Amino acid sequence: MAETTVAEVLAELAGLEDPKARAVNERHGDDHGVNLSRLRALAKRLKTQQELARRLWETGDTAARLLALLICRPKAFERGELDVMMRQARTPKVHDWLVNYVVKKSPHAEELRLAWFADPDPAVASAGWALTADRVAKQPEGLDLPGLLDAIEAEMKDAPDRLQWAMNTCLAQIGIEHAGLRARAIGIGERLEVLKDYPTSPGCTSPFAPIWINEMTRRAGQGSGRG
Repeated sequence: MAETTVAEVLAELAGLEDPKARAVNERHGDDHGVNLSRLRALAKRLKTQQELARRLWETGDTAARLLALLICRPKAFERGELDVMMRQARTPKVHDWLVNYVVKKSPHAEELRLAWFADPDPAVASAGWALTADRVAKQPEGLDLPGLLDAIEAEMKDAPDRLQWAMNTCLAQIGIEHAGLRARAIGIGERLEVLKDYPTSPGCTSPFAPIWINEMTRRAGQGSGRG
C-alpha cells in the first residue's frame, strides 16, 4: 500500500471544508470547518499511522491535528513530546482530544499529571486537573482529596474558563465517587456558584456541581449526602 502523504491528507481535509461546520466550530473556539463525523471516517480509513500523525501535528492545522490524534499510537509518544504537544494545543477540541485520547492512554500520564497540575499556563494546568479528575473516579488511592477540595474552594471561582471547567469536573467527581466528602463538595459548589447558569440542553445534566453530583448519585441510588 502506497504511503499516504501529508499533502494528500491536507487536500482531503480541504475538500471536507464545510462553512456551516466552521461556523459551529468557531463558536466553540475551534478554527476548522470539518464535520467531526467525516473526520472520524477519514481516520478509520487511514488506520493507525504514527509517523503520519506526527507530521500532521507539525502542520499546526487544527483539523490535521485532530486527525493526528485519532490515528496516532498513544503509547509511542515520549513524555517530553507530549509536554510540547500540550503547550501547542491552543484550541479546545485539540486540547480535549489530546488529554482524553492520547495522554490518558500514555504510560507517562501520571508523571504529566503531576508536572502539569500547578503549571503557570492555565491551559496546561487544566490538563493536570482533568487527569486528576480521571484519577478521582478511577484510581483515587494516594490522592489528597480534602486537599484538592481546599484548592478548588480557594482557586476555582477566579480561574480562567478552561481551568475552571477542569477544577469543577474534579469537584463533581469527588462528590459523586466519595460519599464521605459529598456534602462538602456540594457545599463548595453552592457557595461558589461556578457554572450555575450554564446553558444545558434538554436531557443533559447541568455541569453545576451540586446538580451534577445529586443527579449522578440519584441514578446510582446513593442519595445526596445531605442530612
